[in-house]
Amino acid sequence: MLGIQIIAFIFSFCGLAATIAATASNEWKVTSRASSVITATWVFQGLWMNCAGNALGAFHCRPHLTILKVEGYIQACRGLMISAVCLGFFGSISGLVGMKCTKIGGSDKNKARIACLAGLIFILCGLCSMTGCSLYAHRITSEFFDPTYVAQKYELGAALFIGWAGASLCIIGGSIFCFSIAENSKSSRRAYAYNGAASVMSSRTKVHNSVPDQTSPKHFDKNAYV
Repeated sequence: MLGIQIIAFIFSFCGLAATIAATASNEWKVTSRASSVITATWVFQGLWMNCAGNALGAFHCRPHLTILKVEGYIQACRGLMISAVCLGFFGSISGLVGMKCTKIGGSDKNKARIACLAGLIFILCGLCSMTGCSLYAHRITSEFFDPTYVAQKYELGAALFIGWAGASLCIIGGSIFCFSIAENSKSSRRAYAYNGAASVMSSRTKVHNSVPDQTSPKHFDKNAYV
């Protein structure tokens, strides 16, 4: 039981770290314009900044100047990723409280409920991150394969794959947290059945010992030996 919760927390925490890294990254979509290796130029765009670099080592980033001029899908992805990070933070705290190795959280029944709540929060975190990355990737692919789109076309950046991996880890870790409460209830039922059987056996033993011996002692007179 404790080992399952530790594995679930490791998966969920790694997923949260990957989600934070994807949110802060500037490589959500990338493009390269190169006539030769020396004159190659790379352009990266993220949720917060636009960056450009070349093969000579020069690199420059410019943040989005205003929120109102940012496209709607970028704002939606920002909200989803920030929601995922916040949910992951609260899920980590709930997971630590609900684990059996910690001394806070009350009884085992309360800790199991808190662990199940942490699992649900991590699942929501993964779904938010998965939705944000998928929405951004859908926009990139639709523009790339659209023959009428004449502006600069981009490809999927590394941050999207990191975000998908983090979302998958959060969903897996949250599911393990939710299944741990079922394992806990099964173990408690087994313990109750064992204690109940032991109590029945002990009560029968007490009743058997408390019943006095009703058989009267045999008395032999002198004629019995003749």
